[in-house]
Amino acid sequence: MSTPASIRIIQDEHQALRAMLDSLRLLLRRQREQGSTPRFDVIRAMLFYIDEFPERLHHSKESELLFPMVRQHSNAAEDILDRLDRDHNISGHAIRELERALLAWEMLGEHRRIDFETALDRYLDFYAAHMRLEEEVVLPLALEVLGEEEWRVLDAAFSANRDPLTGHAPSREYEQLFSRIVRTAPAPIGLGEE
Repeated sequence: MSTPASIRIIQDEHQALRAMLDSLRLLLRRQREQGSTPRFDVIRAMLFYIDEFPERLHHSKESELLFPMVRQHSNAAEDILDRLDRDHNISGHAIRELERALLAWEMLGEHRRIDFETALDRYLDFYAAHMRLEEEVVLPLALEVLGEEEWRVLDAAFSANRDPLTGHAPSREYEQLFSRIVRTAPAPIGLGEE
């Protein structure tokens, strides 16, 4: 059997999220090095994208479809699937805390930058470990234990709303958000002024 579309979509969406998170880190580092005023609008749009797409759409398909299907056929990764489900439950809260830390920095001043950057570093480490477990444990196990009918269901679900950052035609709803990030983020991250 060839690699199911849903596996490729998950991997593509993970890569897009890594790129967004790396861009966010790069943007912050460059702004600090240049002593420039933070582009709070761009940072806010990037965080909103993370909350809106990966948190709400990507995770729900994993927790509601992929993980239960794998659990039906194997208990080999039970502890890992439990951990990943817990991660999904807390990651939405973590991104909103990050958004709040950004707002505090913007509203209360530079002395709150470190709180935001510390929270961001924690979030990036958390997310990297989360995606690594999915890619190195869950996806290979799913390939081993799931049948064709289950892959058809997963492929349809993951194809229904693709992440615009993967280069696929976004829905109208996300097209504006994606365009705003690309237009306003300074080069080399986006097309905006440095």
